[in-house]
Amino acid sequence: MPGEQVFVQSATGVDLTLNIAGPGHRSYAFIIDWHIRLLLAGAWLLLTGFFLKLSLNARSHDALLSLLPAAVIYFLYHPILEVAMRGRTPGKRMAGLMLVDRGGGTAGTTALLIRNLFRLVDCMPALYVVGLVSCFFTAQRVRIGDMAAGTLLVLDDAAAEQSLTRLEALAARSRLPLDVLELLDQIIDRWPDLEPNNRLLIARSLLARMHPGGDAGQWSHLTGSELRARLLELRDGAATATGAGSGDV
Repeated sequence: MPGEQVFVQSATGVDLTLNIAGPGHRSYAFIIDWHIRLLLAGAWLLLTGFFLKLSLNARSHDALLSLLPAAVIYFLYHPILEVAMRGRTPGKRMAGLMLVDRGGGTAGTTALLIRNLFRLVDCMPALYVVGLVSCFFTAQRVRIGDMAAGTLLVLDDAAAEQSLTRLEALAARSRLPLDVLELLDQIIDRWPDLEPNNRLLIARSLLARMHPGGDAGQWSHLTGSELRARLLELRDGAATATGAGSGDV
């Protein structure tokens, strides 16, 4: 289901908008990973089979033992790589996906292992039917393993990282509290997408609150572009905002 989002507050107090990966994204990543692990396991079997044929002392149980690493590659592919790659696998990376916890942070090792343990449930009765059905009918498109582990599969949006980097740069030269600065940045960034009357109301209300003794009416004569320019001045040169350090926004 494209366009679905979840809003979480990170450990730094900054609200994050995460785009949830739907069944289509999940299936695409899984197919890539399935082919990779099948090829790796198959390559191991071919390699060991070749050397067993060359060996003059090969015994019957040697062939059986050669299956064990192939089984490890196939069945432990996801838990090992998700832990090693911090919530990603090659398939997830190629599909632009990553696993996070419910707070928007990197999913921990325990959560990732629990999530993979519940693959035994999600894959029932075959072809991940339980997991796919769960993704269609749950609010955040999660499978049973995600529910148990407290994880979300989201789009790995580079724009989110760029936004946080920009916010850090703004905070370094601003006297505004981080939450106020982030609010300004979010309003400016989403300005074109906001309904015209709503964005005027939000801008006037915000400007009034950031100037002690003021009210929204004193900004009513300003046009939308002028209001946005005032917000930009506060964000980029926020030290000039009277009383803004109080954080009463």
